[in-house]
Amino acid sequence: MCKKIKVAVFGKTVEEHFLKELESISAFLREKNVEVVGYGPFCEYLKNEKGRDLLPDKVFSSPSELDEDCDFFFSIGGDGTFLDGVALVRNSGIPMVGINHGRLGFLADIPKEELETALAAIKKGDYRIEERSLLRVKSSSGCFNTFPFGLNDFTVHKQDSSQVIQVETYVDDEFLSTFWSDGLIVSTATGSTAYSLSVGGPVIAPNAGSFVINAIAPHHLTVRPLVVSENSKIRLKVRGRGERIMASVDARCIPMDIGTEFEIEKAPFVIKVLKLKDVTFYDTLRNKLMWGADKRN
Repeated sequence: MCKKIKVAVFGKTVEEHFLKELESISAFLREKNVEVVGYGPFCEYLKNEKGRDLLPDKVFSSPSELDEDCDFFFSIGGDGTFLDGVALVRNSGIPMVGINHGRLGFLADIPKEELETALAAIKKGDYRIEERSLLRVKSSSGCFNTFPFGLNDFTVHKQDSSQVIQVETYVDDEFLSTFWSDGLIVSTATGSTAYSLSVGGPVIAPNAGSFVINAIAPHHLTVRPLVVSENSKIRLKVRGRGERIMASVDARCIPMDIGTEFEIEKAPFVIKVLKLKDVTFYDTLRNKLMWGADKRN
């Protein structure tokens, strides 16, 4: 007897134009006799704000309520929603499926136009699972203790609009430099196409096993992004004339006192991400970032 497939469905909000596709997802899952575990706040939002009922077999609202025997975790939204979903999946090993109704969509890379084809491919097992490294952040203030892990990046940034901060940076206990800048990003390979890219960082293939150290608006003429092994330990000591800074892990922001110290290292677990077999990282670069776009091609 075949095991019944169980799918967790997560989201935050949806636009009106995506409701038809959402109904297609629900209909497909019911038709295939899939057990649906719905994210409680999302189900309530759909019912109260959109007049739609996801009709899940059960609901979850926290990581402890998410059944670890789920076969897939459907994230419905953009990359920001996907990152929020990571904080629910954690180290459960449930493969995440990103269904995009946002804008660009590197993580949530299944567009609504290809949804039915993608669902059929998933049902047939016509996909691959990629393992993505995360980073872990420790701080002298003890913040981020609830979930100190990030799939994209860690960022420390000045809080006021006038003064630069000084970020004294060490790699494996060896002094690298003190960056006079608006802030500093430590990005995973997955996050290299996010904030780090927007401030001039390199694009790193997701399986490259690297971190990127990248200053934000550095007050230097010689600073460039640095790629290091993801097995390195990075320490940051933040100084400056102001009293507060902003620190964030995957855009989860917390204000902290100047003088806070941070340690960043590879997380002890990975996130599994489902990818359709005919879609590669390089396809995504060309199609979504117009990588190498040239009319001669």
